[in-house]
Amino acid sequence: MSNSTNKFPKTFWVANTIELFERWAWYGFFMLFANYLTASTELGALGLSQTEKGWIMGLGTAILYFLPIITGTIADRYGYRKMLFISFIIYTSAFIIFPMVTSFYGVFFIYLYLALGAALFKPIISATIAKTTNKSNSSIGFGIFYMMVNLGAFIGPLVTLVLQKQNYDYVFYASAIVVSLNFIMLLFYKEPERVQVNSSLKDSLKTAFSNIVVALSDMKFVIFLVLISGFWTMYNQLFFTLPVFISQWVDTTSVYNFFASLGDFGKFFTDNYATDGVMDSEFIVNCDALFIILFQIIISTIVMKRKTLNAMMTGFIICSIGMALTLFTQNVMFTIAAIFIFAVGEMASSPKITEYIGSIAPKDKIALYMGCSFLPVFAGNFFAGIISGNVYGAMSDRHNLAVRAISEKGIELSEGLNKTEYFEQAAQALNMNSIQFKQYLWDTYDPSQIWVIIISIGLVSALGLYVYDKFLLKSK
Repeated sequence: MSNSTNKFPKTFWVANTIELFERWAWYGFFMLFANYLTASTELGALGLSQTEKGWIMGLGTAILYFLPIITGTIADRYGYRKMLFISFIIYTSAFIIFPMVTSFYGVFFIYLYLALGAALFKPIISATIAKTTNKSNSSIGFGIFYMMVNLGAFIGPLVTLVLQKQNYDYVFYASAIVVSLNFIMLLFYKEPERVQVNSSLKDSLKTAFSNIVVALSDMKFVIFLVLISGFWTMYNQLFFTLPVFISQWVDTTSVYNFFASLGDFGKFFTDNYATDGVMDSEFIVNCDALFIILFQIIISTIVMKRKTLNAMMTGFIICSIGMALTLFTQNVMFTIAAIFIFAVGEMASSPKITEYIGSIAPKDKIALYMGCSFLPVFAGNFFAGIISGNVYGAMSDRHNLAVRAISEKGIELSEGLNKTEYFEQAAQALNMNSIQFKQYLWDTYDPSQIWVIIISIGLVSALGLYVYDKFLLKSK
């Protein structure tokens, strides 16, 4: 290990540190974003509908993954360091502005602005890692890079959840401070060698889009990308839907009692990651990143020698089962076990997607095909937004189901209530307390049925890969 890591230039380590801070800042806010958008206003959240949340997170993040077609070309022309500097300006200013806007359109616009900063960042940092590794150390180099991604994804929410107890605004300010540390890191960032582009920006962009069209003329490749979109649609429910579902429906008392039984050590967790005996849903979801940090090497070793498509199919099925089970019950221990199952599937399949695209691309078009790998992520985010928005809102959102129950009973409540006040008045109107009313909604409307849709998407993607392998590739 040490002999291999000694071969990496300084810029490699600078880029990985930049990635760590960027992912820390991103997931520090993004893991809390779904509940921030939809939770009741007296909690400091915005109280938007699930549909509005779905459009912001779904379409906004989809655009983030589409823009690298353009931003990657711009970076190649004007230089990585310049574009990173602009990216961090956008990141920092967007995080500072976020608490100032509360309307749907205002938040949507600022999120798109933030997405522009992320879109400038993504292709540059990946290209830097690629340019500072070689055939002998690229595997371990990208392994280190992936570890930094998950380390940032794990640390970020742990920090901002503590700050959120004081004020939601602090979540965004913390992300602004962390990402601004990368201005210091840029002082140590050496521009990697890149091909000098002599054509105009307009011609460069035209060439980039033309190359995408060339790659998408390969119908087998297009079918593969469509199937992979199903995986990303399901995967994104981890951020779009699961935190909200846990917050609205899952009883986290057993986890709270576990930490409470650990004395002063456990008190740290109950003080910082729980409110009134209820564990923060984002703290529970963050187990996914923890499981990846602990088990990625083991899972990668197990699937390393398996055929790439078979590993993906297995991973898709495991992911589907895990994500479906997280939305199946109100028992938090069952939810944590399901998140582990999901993480195993994620670890088995996600790295294999990039590996497979690299293996099927014609030798002279590898970079071109790899550039298309963002397309299923783009589509997956868009469709994930619809499921977590319109579909979840209609089938599983607690507030909407409370409104439905009251409407069906022919009861009228006071107007102008926030979500918490409405829920409490609705419970009182039916002669129940809040806990009894929540259970009534669960038993009456079965909000967990959304798991059927989630698992269907994953299983159809896995079945599609099997058909693709057997009949289009004609593998034996």
